[in-house]
Amino acid sequence: MAETFVLITGAGHGGWSWRPVAEHLRAAGHRVLTPTLPGLADGDDPREHSLADVADFVVDLVEGEDLRDVTLVGHSWGGYPLTGAAPRLASRLRKLVYWSAFVPAEGVPLIEEVPPHYAEMFRQVAAASGNDGVIFPYEVFVSAFMQDAGEELQRVVHGLLTPQPLRYFTETVAPIDPAALGVPASYVISVDDLALPPGEWGWTPRFPERLGDVPVIETPGSHEAQFTRPAELAAALLKA
Repeated sequence: MAETFVLITGAGHGGWSWRPVAEHLRAAGHRVLTPTLPGLADGDDPREHSLADVADFVVDLVEGEDLRDVTLVGHSWGGYPLTGAAPRLASRLRKLVYWSAFVPAEGVPLIEEVPPHYAEMFRQVAAASGNDGVIFPYEVFVSAFMQDAGEELQRVVHGLLTPQPLRYFTETVAPIDPAALGVPASYVISVDDLALPPGEWGWTPRFPERLGDVPVIETPGSHEAQFTRPAELAAALLKA
């Protein structure tokens, strides 16, 4: 049965980053939308938009295209706009899938969900940028986000990243209860994901637990598995 997927990117990524996964999903007969979110298009000013604007954009996209039975997928920071949009789209949603993603808690911004040295790095990079934009330093990106790729691919992807508005890390969205929304949810985790260190700050079990009793599905690869293991990730999204 054909499904409709809306794939929400992580920080610094545009819709282009989902293409390898989207092609696998489309080859299996599914419709896939891979939007580039406000503030993350080439040339966007990181100071122009709020986190609420991003959730509004997702809602407007789904309603404007009159999409139904949507599988809404959020990667990493994308868990925030997914969560912000979900209550307004509940009647149009088939399921929610968080892939190696933040699941917001009440009043807690992303910058408080990461190790303190990451939070300090975000603030320092944003201050140095002159426009409150955050680009992950190359050394951090290749060692923690994309350690399973060769140097050529690492440099290509890092070079395509756009500055992430700092306020997307410092603003909050209200948490959701998928069961109360009447929308099934699941959590997909890349088993080699080092973007958050295992333990206190790790992706699991703390984020899936915030969704209630939901399936947790493992898939191979790093935080950037959409480039390094796209076929396996597409299969995990379908399984979710």
